[in-house]
Amino acid sequence: MVRVLVALACVLAINAFAQTNIFLTNPEATDILDGNYTPSNYASSQPFTNPHFIVKDLNNSVEADSLRSYLERMSAFETRNTGSDTVSNTRGMGAARRWAYDRFQGISQANENRLIVSYLQFDEVVCGMAQHRNVIGILPGMEPESPGLSQTGIVIIEAHLDSRCDDRCDVDCDAEGMEDNGSGSALVMELARIMSGYQFNRTIVFMLTTGEEQGLVGAEAMASYCQDNGIPVAAVLNNDVIGGITCGETSSPPSCPGENNIDSTQVRLFSSGTFASINKQLVRYIKLQYEEELKSSADVPMQLTVMTAEDRTGRGGDHIPFRQKGYPAMRFTSANEHGDGNPAQAGYHDRQHTSEDILGIDTDNDGDLDSFYVDFNYLARNAVINGAAAAMIAQNVCNDMGLAVTQSSWKTIGVSMGGDWCAQPPFRVALRSETNDWDTLITTSETNFDIEVEPGLPYFVSVARVNDEGIESLFSNEAFIDVVGVEERSEKRGIQLLQNRPNPFDETTAISFIVHDMPKSPEATVRIQDIKGQVIQELTVEVKSGPNEVIYDHGYGKVGTFFYSLVIDGQVLDAKKMVFVAN
Repeated sequence: MVRVLVALACVLAINAFAQTNIFLTNPEATDILDGNYTPSNYASSQPFTNPHFIVKDLNNSVEADSLRSYLERMSAFETRNTGSDTVSNTRGMGAARRWAYDRFQGISQANENRLIVSYLQFDEVVCGMAQHRNVIGILPGMEPESPGLSQTGIVIIEAHLDSRCDDRCDVDCDAEGMEDNGSGSALVMELARIMSGYQFNRTIVFMLTTGEEQGLVGAEAMASYCQDNGIPVAAVLNNDVIGGITCGETSSPPSCPGENNIDSTQVRLFSSGTFASINKQLVRYIKLQYEEELKSSADVPMQLTVMTAEDRTGRGGDHIPFRQKGYPAMRFTSANEHGDGNPAQAGYHDRQHTSEDILGIDTDNDGDLDSFYVDFNYLARNAVINGAAAAMIAQNVCNDMGLAVTQSSWKTIGVSMGGDWCAQPPFRVALRSETNDWDTLITTSETNFDIEVEPGLPYFVSVARVNDEGIESLFSNEAFIDVVGVEERSEKRGIQLLQNRPNPFDETTAISFIVHDMPKSPEATVRIQDIKGQVIQELTVEVKSGPNEVIYDHGYGKVGTFFYSLVIDGQVLDAKKMVFVAN
């Protein structure tokens, strides 16, 4: 807690002034995001539009060597600190962002000038620098955005370009920032290179932000720009620390198993919320597209882990400002992370947020790097996962539907869909109970049908529409139902404490309760105790009608029996046991 409060104080001190004067430097880019353009002016002469073929082509076209070349170029700037030199052509943020801008321009020229390049400029005093710029490439969709129509919205694929050492405003130290976050920046640029050759219905924005390390200021500027100008956002895919495969000693929880552990086949998907969360729904959609469009043909299959928390404990990323403004947003992060980014702690020898966050080392002293800290093939696989999800979302499949769920018998629930202009079959219905992942997916042309379930459990149901090419829309918000057994009351009353839902990998567990009747107190306490009755932690929850949830960070490798109880108005309403076992 001390570390989080100290970090917040530093951010507040650095960001003493609010952002002002936020605008795109290219008027053409402004018009496109406003929806004021003629799509045919940006159509490809040889349109590549079939989403299934696009995913296959992405899988074949993302190049590890290309990603390496971007990282080598970024490392040459020595530092990309937000407050570093903007005049030099060889060192600092100015040189780095001009190079990225020029690279986007080159990509556009190779693709019939269809990628519209701009800076998003804004004023804010950060590390002594008063003006800053994100680098943006916009691929116009063939269906202009129309504020007010819920199925529209741009897709943003982003990463932060800036880097840092221990002191976030040390502009003189060498901060190549290869894992954090040259890896994410390289991924965004590689996807811009390939996806600019395709044609989509939604507009896709490829963005490199600045100021992430000083309080997410570049992402905040873009999120504010979208909100202030009424620009709908369908999804934000943030990539941060996405290319390393080695675990550091101090990796931030939810963390990797231990120092020097290697994991090159798993990627973590962070997002906010659980019950009825548009962010978790986005993450589940991303995982679904990977499993159905990519996994069977992948040379190295990947595991996509839906994390319980929005980010690592005490940490944050550029997806958060978008989520705070109501836009669906998530974060891709490597399974293994080399450090917790806090070099000030005694004995810290991990690479993150130090001058050692470099591309690799020369082990045989021949002048060439031969041992790399960024795994280019792993980074390429993560790029394809991003691109496949974005390609499917960018099909702009309508999902402006109503959904109702009722209990039709002691072991079935009834699902009803429809009620508006795009509620046309077929549909995909997603069902989950005690995990972050969907348990069941049903494809149907029926608007009313029953699903057999296990009684005595809570269920969450959502629906997507499927177009003629077999592509799902983003899934609807979740409808909740608490299924009662044959001998239970048909209408539950009071407050019901549910069994926790552990996920050993992410070191957290979700403790939930359902409020059928609101209590007098607006707050509840979830009390965690060990088997001897000693209180380990107390978590405060703001009580609302329906499902409530709190995340308990139990830590990696936790074993043993524990108890958790729900306390409201000073009374223990219920208690349950939870057991953690070693993997």
